[in-house]
Amino acid sequence: MPKFFIKTYGCQMNERDSEQVAHSLLERGYERTESEVEADVVLLNTCSVRDMADQKALGKMGMLGQIAQERPHVVFGFLGCMAQARGGSLLNNLPHLDLVIGTQKFHRVADYVEAAVRHKRERAIDDPRFSIVDVAEEAGSQSTIRAQQVVPRQATAFVSIMQGCNMHCTFCIVPQTRGAERSRKIQEIADEVRDLVASGVKEVTLLGQIVNLYGRHEFPKIENKSPFVQLLETLHEIDGLERLRFTSPHPIGFREDLINAYRELPKLVEHLHLPVQSGSNRILKAMHRTYTAEKYLDLVDRVRAARPGISITTDIIVGFPGETEEDFAQTRALIEQVQFDNAFIFRYSQRRHTPAAEMPGQIEDSVKERRNQELLEVIDESALCINNRLVGQTLEVLCEGPSKTNPARLSGRTRTNKIVNFEGSDDLIGELVDVQIERTTGFSLYGTPARVSAMAL
Repeated sequence: MPKFFIKTYGCQMNERDSEQVAHSLLERGYERTESEVEADVVLLNTCSVRDMADQKALGKMGMLGQIAQERPHVVFGFLGCMAQARGGSLLNNLPHLDLVIGTQKFHRVADYVEAAVRHKRERAIDDPRFSIVDVAEEAGSQSTIRAQQVVPRQATAFVSIMQGCNMHCTFCIVPQTRGAERSRKIQEIADEVRDLVASGVKEVTLLGQIVNLYGRHEFPKIENKSPFVQLLETLHEIDGLERLRFTSPHPIGFREDLINAYRELPKLVEHLHLPVQSGSNRILKAMHRTYTAEKYLDLVDRVRAARPGISITTDIIVGFPGETEEDFAQTRALIEQVQFDNAFIFRYSQRRHTPAAEMPGQIEDSVKERRNQELLEVIDESALCINNRLVGQTLEVLCEGPSKTNPARLSGRTRTNKIVNFEGSDDLIGELVDVQIERTTGFSLYGTPARVSAMAL
């Protein structure tokens, strides 16, 4: 039975795509392995949002050349955004690379893998290496492939509700790699979520490049509610679903109906990841972000009024072309004003064929690094202050499994997306657990399940 190995780079959308590929191969009789040295098929699902992700994937594939020499029957492939962006050029510098399959063909990966495996097994003379990065067949590319049995006691799941992006931010390559916006039907998504809940899943995270613009071109508003809010309301009614999340939205997609959803839908959790990218209106305009810092701050205030205690996280880019010290100071001021629970801070990296890559005023790496570190210090201070206020409280935690840093502990997340580590038996995995918070270190909380604390009294 052939074994396959998949390594995923980048976002949650990529994780979901890798899951789809894995399930399609499992259905064909392949066996999954966690070691590339044991695999007959090695696939790297790539990201092109930042240059570092590109380089990591290329470096990894280069190192895999040693396996190719020792085990010539192994099939090697690039999937995803970098594959879509670079296409057949990837084959030129990596002689052991067999497949380059873009984002529009995830639903066909198993077919291409089987063809390559068969070709190598038969030691065919003609070159089996090929690149598939053309337009998708919509029905297949939009469907979700899942194994008949979800991972036992799986607590959470990602559900892709759309593909592509029409916003064309000047720093972003996603519209080129993922294509234009395409949304799945509400009923199809709801059926998938019901199946997940029936398998034990208690929390789903809806995924989209700009998730709150779901269906805006395909489906009508009803009672002045956007298709995205209609979807949230439909999923909210599913029995057994305890928590509902989504990522990542765009401020432009927040209308009053979505803000009201935080008032009216208890299953919609108290956490919002809302990318700001910059606090400078001049830089926001150059990024083509279509809002101002003032509008962003007003939106944060309205969301907090609708759901008091909500946790807000964000994305920030430092060192965008032309960013002055004054622009950076405005970004820092916005961060200090909002008091984010956490933030992903990225140093701007040039992406080929994007407008920002050709803009004047490219910033030196040393300046980007200094600004990055300065903002990290502000975010760390804010996060620690917020988490300190949680010490002594009892919080509802969805236990996801063993902690990644200490398998002897269990780990899960609060409704506000705080990571909580605690002692407990495996029967808590997949369950909602009340945990009394005892201490915090950085972005993680530590505590004891309330029922264990009560038993000790």
